[in-house]
Amino acid sequence: MRITTWAEYGVICALHLAKRSDDGAVNGREIATREGLPADYIEQILLRLRRADIVTSTRGARGGYALARPATEITVREIIAAAELVTFDLHCETHPVDEVRCSSAHECSIRPVWLMLQRRIDEVLDGVFLADLLQPEPAVRLRVGLPVLHA
Repeated sequence: MRITTWAEYGVICALHLAKRSDDGAVNGREIATREGLPADYIEQILLRLRRADIVTSTRGARGGYALARPATEITVREIIAAAELVTFDLHCETHPVDEVRCSSAHECSIRPVWLMLQRRIDEVLDGVFLADLLQPEPAVRLRVGLPVLHA
């Protein structure tokens, strides 16, 4: 699995909005500037997050984006799926090498491994909430079962 910039920027945008939840709506260009990301790209990602009901948008001079739900209710999987459209691309299904061999009607002993991997990745990402990412890195490492690094 490769985390694309769509997925990474989607999480960065959602986290930015979570950190500023008390500020009201935040302009997409402001998010891009503060995070050092391309503004046009961020607007497209925010549109995807809005379509997935992760963020809401407000028009006008004081318009912008805000989380649609509390950060405690939004999973990293939801964000990645919205920004990237999938969390794990089953290449054999989306880009089959051979239409016959890769069809669901044909038996493939490799496909169950990819399906299991997709399920596990989704389970892990479903277990991490946007609110978890508001914590300092050592706390997030503990939360996801990784060792805490010592300086």
